[in-house]
Amino acid sequence: MNATSRLLYGTLMVLAVAVAWMLLRNRQSKMQLDFYQRSGLAYAGFIGAMLGAKVPFLLEADWDSIRNGTLWLSDGKTILGGIFGGYLSIEVAKWWMGIQQKTGDSYAIPLAAAIAIGRLACFVAGCCYGTATTFPWGCQFPLALDPPGTLRHPTQLYEVAFHLSAVFLLWIAEQRNWLVHQRLKAYLMAYLIFRFTTEWIRPEPILAAGLTGYQIACIILWILLAALWVRDREIPPIGSSVDPRI
Repeated sequence: MNATSRLLYGTLMVLAVAVAWMLLRNRQSKMQLDFYQRSGLAYAGFIGAMLGAKVPFLLEADWDSIRNGTLWLSDGKTILGGIFGGYLSIEVAKWWMGIQQKTGDSYAIPLAAAIAIGRLACFVAGCCYGTATTFPWGCQFPLALDPPGTLRHPTQLYEVAFHLSAVFLLWIAEQRNWLVHQRLKAYLMAYLIFRFTTEWIRPEPILAAGLTGYQIACIILWILLAALWVRDREIPPIGSSVDPRI
């Protein structure tokens, strides 16, 4: 990655965090949470996402890179780990602070918007590319070290399209008060299906049963979210606690 790509990548990642913060603040402003509770959940989600994004690399890393901090400063991250690291850390923070109110719906649009921008950053950086393709929209990615002229699926752009579509659909759900208490889970379950499917066009190693590690993780996480969906479907809506404006 050259200096210009690094600068643009960093700028887009900062923009992703800023947009997520703005959208989240908008949606939590009318919830029954004080400033410290909102800030605590935001920081917990951010830290959990950063740690979760590093889990697969942590499992493969040597002790020296963990101890001296180079692992944490390197570019390697996984969005799937980041999403669920943030989800888990927010749930732990809510338990720690004694927050009973459902907050998941407020995170759906901010998360989808942030990931869309983050995946655009991945495309600029040339990482997270797909397998070779003959499709006319295939792109060359220098980091893949391919022979000249090799085209690959721009899987980063496929994800940008998915998450931007999710933002639009989730906004409609907010406007019409659909899927109360379920919007975040609906979005994540849809993403897990999307990610499972697109793994077939990603150069990931097969782990077991003809599936990659990410596909196996998608199956496990989808089942867990489905269980949470069943648990939450009996919870009555709490008025209009989310600001429907984007």
